[in-house]
Amino acid sequence: MADKSFLDWPFFEERHRAFAAELDGWAAKTVPGLIDHHDVDGSCRRLVGALGEAGFLKHTVVAPHGGAAETLDVRTLCIARETLGRHHALADFAFAMQGLGTGSISLYGSDDQKARFLPKVGAGAAIAAFALTEPAAGSDVAALATTAEPDGNGNIRISGEKTWISNGGIADQYVVFARTGEAPGARGLSAFVVEADRPGFTVAERLDTIAPHPLGRLVLEDVTVPEANRLGKPGEGFKIAMATLDVFRSTVGAAALGFARAALEEGLNRASSRHLFGAPLADLQLTQAALADMALDVDAAALLVYRAAWTKDQGAPRITREAAMAKLYATEAAQRVIDKSVQIHGGDGVRCGTRVEELYRDIRALRIYEGASEVQKIVIARQALQAFAADAFN
Repeated sequence: MADKSFLDWPFFEERHRAFAAELDGWAAKTVPGLIDHHDVDGSCRRLVGALGEAGFLKHTVVAPHGGAAETLDVRTLCIARETLGRHHALADFAFAMQGLGTGSISLYGSDDQKARFLPKVGAGAAIAAFALTEPAAGSDVAALATTAEPDGNGNIRISGEKTWISNGGIADQYVVFARTGEAPGARGLSAFVVEADRPGFTVAERLDTIAPHPLGRLVLEDVTVPEANRLGKPGEGFKIAMATLDVFRSTVGAAALGFARAALEEGLNRASSRHLFGAPLADLQLTQAALADMALDVDAAALLVYRAAWTKDQGAPRITREAAMAKLYATEAAQRVIDKSVQIHGGDGVRCGTRVEELYRDIRALRIYEGASEVQKIVIARQALQAFAADAFN
């Protein structure tokens, strides 16, 4: 059984504890039967449908457009990702992308846009995606090359390429960021909702990774969308993208935390049940040291993740520093925890299909997507320098 004592921390309200218990019970009974490793797309579709039917996806969108509340509750999102991640990475993925894929709409969409694009996502009847990354613009968002231009008839014509797009190939709608040229660099971007059935929109390639999930390269060739599909004002794309990531970056740390908790459970079980030299493996001091390091990393990561989530839920306009710290530490710590659990398992730890071997593959991408660890360090350093400069001149 997972250690749920962290839910007693003052970051949480009773509604969060009730949500965690409900989702955990549902996931234990439901998730295993929905996953077929030979059919990743189908698994994700089934998971989205089941999560929507059970009412959990209402936390990924805002009310009154199918959501649970008028604003996204980041602690709930983090609890969901941690809980589902502890059960299976694909379950976490299916939930998370519904939120990330519509986060920009929840945050910046008009009432009409929210009414058009959110209800089906919150019900699990449509799949969403967030299309930001390009072949030459990953961490450097300001270098986006995809263009969006008015066609003179009240529409926008979008051309370019996106890659490493989660849900690429199965999503019904994408939030696409493109250069509209209001100013150089980051100030000249805009965001648009693009339905997958628009002429000229194709999934040119499906990308295979060490932890399979729907991932694709998109090509947009003169894809036309109405001006009404633009989110926010012209030139606000970079602000919209960063604000969306500001909310969901903490949840990446939460997913890593779920993986780490699963690895710690597996390690504790192995150390207690495996005998070596006539005694349980857990009696060896080196094993105890590893378990202590793992438990410490899990709790430290949890504190950073839920501090960031709580801070956002208290109304902070931005949590750039807190979210970067949470994402960086939790993903790097989870890598350490899982590696130690594999080591405790010995040869069984690298056998394909075992839980810790799956976790070892699952965690690696989290240290890269939504801002690589190196980028998070830059963000944190810049935030620290800005705070220092502000204090120095006051």
